[in-house]
Amino acid sequence: MSVLTALSAVSDPVRIKLIRELAGSADWTRSCGSFDVPVGKAALSHHFSVLRGAGLGEQRDEGPRRVNRLRREEFDGRFPGLLALLLRDDGA
Repeated sequence: MSVLTALSAVSDPVRIKLIRELAGSADWTRSCGSFDVPVGKAALSHHFSVLRGAGLGEQRDEGPRRVNRLRREEFDGRFPGLLALLLRDDGA
């Protein structure tokens, strides 16, 4: 993945919210429908697809639920410091 793909993925406020919520949750504990974002199911699916394409997210099926995790270590290895900047809660 390129830095442009990563930057494009994190340029949307909904995706930033998803990243932050995933960062505050244990791996594989958040189903797609558990996020408080102002978009419908189709748009939410698209946002998760963009995060997966950028290497930020991973999904797996657990019975009838699709659960998510933030690929923190992998993303930090590729783009050191970028995720930390995204997770800062200082209005930046």
